[in-house]
Amino acid sequence: MARNTKLSRATVSAIVEELIDARLVREARVGASRGGRRPTILELNPDVGRVVGIDIGATHLIVVVADLRGRALAECELGFDIASGPEAGLDRVGRAVDEMLRQAGCLWESVVTVAVGVPGPVVSKLGMVVAPPIMPGWDGFPIQKYLRERWAKPVYVDNDADLGALGEWSYGAGKNESNLTYIKIGTGIGCGILLDGQIYRGVLGTAGEIGHVTISEDGPPCTCGNYGCLEAMAGGRAIAQRAQLAIKAGQRTALTAISAARELTARDVAEAAKEGDAVAQQLLSDAGRHIGSALASLINLLNPGLVLLGGGVVGAGDILLNSVRAAVAERSMRPSLQATRVDVGSLGRRSTVMGAVSLGLTHTFHSYVEAG
Repeated sequence: MARNTKLSRATVSAIVEELIDARLVREARVGASRGGRRPTILELNPDVGRVVGIDIGATHLIVVVADLRGRALAECELGFDIASGPEAGLDRVGRAVDEMLRQAGCLWESVVTVAVGVPGPVVSKLGMVVAPPIMPGWDGFPIQKYLRERWAKPVYVDNDADLGALGEWSYGAGKNESNLTYIKIGTGIGCGILLDGQIYRGVLGTAGEIGHVTISEDGPPCTCGNYGCLEAMAGGRAIAQRAQLAIKAGQRTALTAISAARELTARDVAEAAKEGDAVAQQLLSDAGRHIGSALASLINLLNPGLVLLGGGVVGAGDILLNSVRAAVAERSMRPSLQATRVDVGSLGRRSTVMGAVSLGLTHTFHSYVEAG
């Protein structure tokens, strides 16, 4: 540690003693001798506290209670309606967190940090969303303040795609990548950008809104008020709407039977595509082409080493991925293309919630360092 931090051995020893006194670090075992006294091996104490990670989506809610190693002790995924508004929505979040703490055998007293991901542009210093296209009623609502007062715990709020990038970097397919981009394709489309090992948030914290890049000036209206945005062309809601149009046009598809029973979702389209439905496959291929075109511009601009796709729509597998890759290959500059790998994240739907856990852990240890 002294060698890596360029601190003196005495300083490192003093810091370690403080960490042991605070129970953040503990003695694990005695190591093998290298010619002198056998060393004492230290490890992080995972049981000194708990971190709660929360992923609030447009139609889903995921809650994880984790120890200080980031290991999930209890986890759930529930249906959620973002349009129910902040107070009703956060009350549902609170009940889910209480239940997960109960399942993990934890009391609120053991929780050290809570981190929350939301599907909208977050002003990170204020802990609220501003003009969120798919979060009606949440504009300017003080999410962070509201939850801090409810739980009397440190609470941090971030964009879901930013946390998706952090989750894949910390625990998934993005390990060892200092420059990566994570594209979350769900009801909307968001982008998390990791540059030199740090999430890039921009001046206000709202960077990465790739879903509102204009793909076609004559395209359909978007929830943000513009026309032809990527989200309006290739987001989960747009895919489901195009599936309905295909059914009305009389195209033969297994989606017709689902549509007769309930409202279609993009996940239905993805499942049908995996089963070989030609209409569903074409819908996802078209969406992938639009996403790949937007990604090509991002790759030319940022030159990331890795682009990861995540979110519910990615469950279609290679159908969407291959279409994205083809459009990226067609539209990217060759040097940037050769340096960038486009793949699917390994955490699946858990990328954002595990990013929230990682964010919570980071703030936990930073707060200790600042207090020390």
